Amino acid sequence: MIDEAAADKREEFRPLIELTPEERRQIITLPPSIAQLTAVKHLVLYGSNLVRIPPEIGAMTSLEELTPYTSYRLHWFPYEITRCQKLTRSTVSTRALFGNYKMRPPFPRLQPSQNSVTNLDLGNLDPRRWGTATIHSCSLCDRPLEQSGLHQMWISLRVATDVLPLLINACSAACVDALPDGAHEYIPTPHKGGRIDQPASDWD
Repeated sequence: MIDEAAADKREEFRPLIELTPEERRQIITLPPSIAQLTAVKHLVLYGSNLVRIPPEIGAMTSLEELTPYTSYRLHWFPYEITRCQKLTRSTVSTRALFGNYKMRPPFPRLQPSQNSVTNLDLGNLDPRRWGTATIHSCSLCDRPLEQSGLHQMWISLRVATDVLPLLINACSAACVDALPDGAHEYIPTPHKGGRIDQPASDWD
């Protein structure tokens, strides 16, 4: 399906529309091959059962609109989505997001930072522990992680229409230090999640 959409330079991609409800339920992530979709302007994931989107979404350089509305298991996004410079419109079920303005649900605690990844199989990670099955390069500088370390952080930034919780896979503390401040009225700095104080919710 992705190969076909890439070949015909499709500008709107709706990968779930032709699937049965049972087939939709089985899809919890998109394949890294979405990096091929450089002509897609609108990615429609309405009503999906996705729990994560791969960092390769950052290669979708023509993306202008993202619609994962009512994808209630999608609680966060990869930091690489900030590479989609043309992305200006989004429709996200924000109450499902970690740290959202209304309810401030907690962020999962991330693994301790590591200055070396020699003991990790970066191509075969446990997504429940690392948030992804594969990590190949730094979310910020794109340096191969095999040559450095792994520093995972959370940050909440405005992306298109919404403030999204973003998972960062940085290669060094220097790259973490280069991150921008968090969005206004959200946790102001990158963090590891867990029991971290958040601003009061809109309902407090």
